[in-house]
Amino acid sequence: MSNNPGKAIAKQPWDAKRVGNLLLNNALFILMFIAIIYIAIRNPNFIKPASLINIIAQTAAYLPVALGVAGCIVLTGTDLSAGRIVGLTACVSASLLQAVGGANKMWPNIGTLPIPVVILIAILIGAAFGAFNGFFVAKFKLHPFIVTLGTQLIVYTLLLLYVKMGNNNGMAISGLDDSYKTFITGSLFSIAGTPIPNYIWIAVFLTALMWFIWNKTTFGKNMFALGANEEAARVSGVNVIMTTIMVFALAGAMYSITGFIEGARVASNTANTGFNYELDAIAACVIGGVSFVGGIGKIRGIVIGVLLLRLIFIGLNMIGINQDLQYLIKGGIILFACALDMRKYLVKK
Repeated sequence: MSNNPGKAIAKQPWDAKRVGNLLLNNALFILMFIAIIYIAIRNPNFIKPASLINIIAQTAAYLPVALGVAGCIVLTGTDLSAGRIVGLTACVSASLLQAVGGANKMWPNIGTLPIPVVILIAILIGAAFGAFNGFFVAKFKLHPFIVTLGTQLIVYTLLLLYVKMGNNNGMAISGLDDSYKTFITGSLFSIAGTPIPNYIWIAVFLTALMWFIWNKTTFGKNMFALGANEEAARVSGVNVIMTTIMVFALAGAMYSITGFIEGARVASNTANTGFNYELDAIAACVIGGVSFVGGIGKIRGIVIGVLLLRLIFIGLNMIGINQDLQYLIKGGIILFACALDMRKYLVKK
């Protein structure tokens, strides 16, 4: 008998059962690639440079949220407050970076703050709410679904109150300073005449940073150990409470960076900014192989998951599918992906 299980598996014959399992385990990827090919045939503009750059830009905008939610899923949890934290930090960022002298400036007495200061404020807000979630999950053993549902409502209330403060009176927060818009949506160069927005490079940096944290730090190893088996991780010396709080705090920081990006990308922020972003993030994670059974996930899978979702939804718009049906499609993708994930878990078990 071989001492290498991988080699033993590789030598197994490709019988009908093994082929069937392979197709079923990758059914979601296969179906989505078929859909992409169909869309490209129906509308050739789908694969033109301008469209592809738009898809990459959309992927970059949603990617930080998925990177944050992924850590919560690795711990066998989730985070329903992500979208509302994005909305709150987007509105806060936009309000602090409105142009001086604008007719609808929310805080006319403080001018336009430096961009690094606003980024720090946004990150602190997001990380604080994330740590709040992590504390209740770790300390009181509450399910993340319940904790983050409660936080979602709290953050949304704060968001509704915030947009009515100052001179805003509930109006959309717009009239942003040019430095803010240039920093996020400006471009250093173009491809085939289509500008590459700067927030793509922010997303690339965050992806590299999260890869390093997940794969090269003790914190990342502790996170996966905790997600795989909490009791074994505790016995091994992992600080369960602190690790959980840090995972959720890091997730909150990722949401807040998304909020900072969205503040300039949307350019007209309301209490609905960030609505349902957590659905896209969760769907992307499960498509990318981040398992709800815990302790399983890769950064590259998350990137692929976000990219596939953007390809599908942008493509559906390009062939004239009713936009209202996207919620149905998202729900179906989440259910299908989770069912496949649980099937893999039961087979292994």
